[in-house]
Amino acid sequence: MTYVRRTPPTFRRMRAVARGAVPVGIAVVDGLLVNGFGTGPGLWIALVAAGALVLRRRCPEVVLLVGLPGMYVGHLAFAPLIALYCLADRRRNVAVGAVGAVAVALAQFLPYPVTDLPELAVDRETLIMAMDSCVLAAGALVLGRTARVRRERQRELAEGREREHRLLAERTLSNERAWLAREMHDVVAHQVSLISLQAGALQVGEPDAATVRSTAGIVRELSAKTLTELQHMVGVLRAAGGPAPGLAPQPRLTDLPALVRDSGLRVTLATPDTPGHWSQAVERAAYRTVQEALTNVTKHAPGAEVDIRVQPLDGGLRVDVRNTADDGSTAPLGLPGGGHGLIGLRERALLLDGTFDAGPEPDGGFRIQAVFPSRQTF
Repeated sequence: MTYVRRTPPTFRRMRAVARGAVPVGIAVVDGLLVNGFGTGPGLWIALVAAGALVLRRRCPEVVLLVGLPGMYVGHLAFAPLIALYCLADRRRNVAVGAVGAVAVALAQFLPYPVTDLPELAVDRETLIMAMDSCVLAAGALVLGRTARVRRERQRELAEGREREHRLLAERTLSNERAWLAREMHDVVAHQVSLISLQAGALQVGEPDAATVRSTAGIVRELSAKTLTELQHMVGVLRAAGGPAPGLAPQPRLTDLPALVRDSGLRVTLATPDTPGHWSQAVERAAYRTVQEALTNVTKHAPGAEVDIRVQPLDGGLRVDVRNTADDGSTAPLGLPGGGHGLIGLRERALLLDGTFDAGPEPDGGFRIQAVFPSRQTF
């Protein structure tokens, strides 16, 4: 869990007041030091310019216009420069800031009264005054633009992180949906196939009971419709996500005998005599491989014999499921096939760095083989 350090509200308010009052105080001190404590137009203009700094964030143009006479008449420096800084920081248009910088440079350079302008000689002192005026104005302008660019960059970075987190959440959700689709297909499809198989056996085994045959037919039809709806739902879920490993507790190899016993098929099962140190993911993948193979046999060859061998292999696990051709003793269920079963098994094997192979046998049967490498138990 991430803990965020929060500033107390009182401290935040004090900090906001200080941020607003400090520039005003500096401008007032500047005006008093330059103009003295005696009354006069220069002092009052400087104090008005300093007080206008309260509105520097909302109306920087107005504050700058109020501060320019203070710089020209009262020789005030800080208030116009702070106003120019806020103007460059708050306004996106560079031309507005440039005009303000030119006005500040002229107010700093031009003599008061302006009628003394012809007395200025083009000498070293005048050039130094002009350079000082330009440097002050350009410095405030550049600092304000830099602050704006830095703030915009920080906002872009924050938006980028938020967008990245949102994409990561969407990807995680998509992976979970894909994993849910695979689990739904493995579990529900197998159970529905068993329901349909049992209903078919009941329908064939009771030829004289019309009610039983009718009920079994309805159950069989509903099972087929349910499986069709399930496969449609799986397709919708798969459309939004990719493969992702399932980490929730699932059946292990010790549950295979019960799976075989409930399948209703003629199955020969061979499993390791001693428990191995395979991870839950590997055992779960082996179980799902056998489950999907039995489901396919139930759908397409219910009269076939099935041979299942789960064997340790170089620290890993190998699963072989082979079935013979259907002997015709049991009618096929006619259940729809979604085409996702074998694809899901292949995805499981690849996620565990294993291999998967499936295909028909020369005798008309079918073979499924999956190899899962060794993994540490978790």
